[in-house]
Amino acid sequence: MHELSIVESLIELCEENALSNNAKNVQEIYVKIGRLSGIEVDLFRRCFETFKENSNLCKNAKLFIELAPLEILCLKCDQKSILEENIFKCPKCESIEYKITQGEDLHLMRLIME
Repeated sequence: MHELSIVESLIELCEENALSNNAKNVQEIYVKIGRLSGIEVDLFRRCFETFKENSNLCKNAKLFIELAPLEILCLKCDQKSILEENIFKCPKCESIEYKITQGEDLHLMRLIME
């Protein structure tokens, strides 16, 4: 259940941003979670709702989650593609030589503070 530690780190990051911007509270938190990040979105949301209560700056924050698709760049044909299923090859040339360009990470995208 690594969602717990990820949520704790997210709240800390939001608090640091709020303090450095002289904000009194964080109203909205926008994150993008990649399909291959290993993060269970429902569990992440429940952990956030529980742990935000311990934060003076984030206790009233609303969490908005965008799911990032899995995007690859084929190293043979230079084609960027979104993989809808876990078939890890280029849809155009069927090469298995690719680089993942999006979909493995969690990113803090935006904070609304006052």
